[in-house]
Amino acid sequence: MELVEKIIEGNVRAAAKLMRGIEDEAPGALEELESIYPHTGKAYIVGITGSPGVGKSTLADALIGTLRKRKLTVGVVAVDPTSPFTGGAILGDRIRMQQHSTDKDVFIRSMATRGWRGGLAKATIAMIHIMDAMGKDVILVETVGSGQSEIEITKVSDTSILVLSPGSGDEMQMMKAGILEAADIFVINKADKGGVESIAMGLELMLGMRSFHTSQWKPPIVLTEAISGKGTDQLVDAILSHKEFLISSGEFEKRRRERAKEELLETVESFIRFYCYREIEDGDYLEKLVDEIAQRKTDPHTAALKIIGRISKHFKQDTTND
Repeated sequence: MELVEKIIEGNVRAAAKLMRGIEDEAPGALEELESIYPHTGKAYIVGITGSPGVGKSTLADALIGTLRKRKLTVGVVAVDPTSPFTGGAILGDRIRMQQHSTDKDVFIRSMATRGWRGGLAKATIAMIHIMDAMGKDVILVETVGSGQSEIEITKVSDTSILVLSPGSGDEMQMMKAGILEAADIFVINKADKGGVESIAMGLELMLGMRSFHTSQWKPPIVLTEAISGKGTDQLVDAILSHKEFLISSGEFEKRRRERAKEELLETVESFIRFYCYREIEDGDYLEKLVDEIAQRKTDPHTAALKIIGRISKHFKQDTTND
């Protein structure tokens, strides 16, 4: 396919066209994505998450500059809140990273969550694959930041960074289940403000409560002032150290295999939802099942098995016709 060939060559317009098609669920877009998949798996994925207001976008902007100084090409998937007026991304992240827009080795894509869970967008993984196929060395994925579900970022990234900052209630944020275990690197941004020591001590205390074997990775704490770029060199060093650890320990392949499994299951789930809404809804079949459940004439489990049986028959017919 001509579009796929252009993407593999690093063509920005071709990549943007396919990304738009994926977001809009345009006909043929998934087939294009399937064709580029064999050309993926080389980029290193770094997830950046944290509460709104901690400076994730400014930190991502500073990281781009530091990575480029090290001659690494960069892709950025910046997930913004959904605009209540257009349904699209509010684009705050792209505006902050505008200084890199003329760099041919940096590709930034803002996208809306459109109600998707975990501070990510449904098409996030597809965007990562496209940037990967373009040949980007590092892909930064910045989430909206949505509380406890921030751990979703670990499902798409090799290294997960949790960004905290003084005066934003992050002491309580650290107490939320799952977040401490999910982060590979902790960043305390806006380190020039008061209260940094309190957050750092809290983190050290919580990390101290966990027992790390000598063969395990202990998340470092990096202080940054993203607005001036201070501390980003140390952060990139920490990211690269984590990458080396993952590869040498064998954890890198384990994580990527787990990601592949997660993507497969989510794709199956998305397909079934698509089939239900686009195919089964014809003739009010789905609505009749919903009514039966609401009236307690059947139960969700039995109704779900009926839908699966209907899907199975549909594919058997397709196979016979082929």
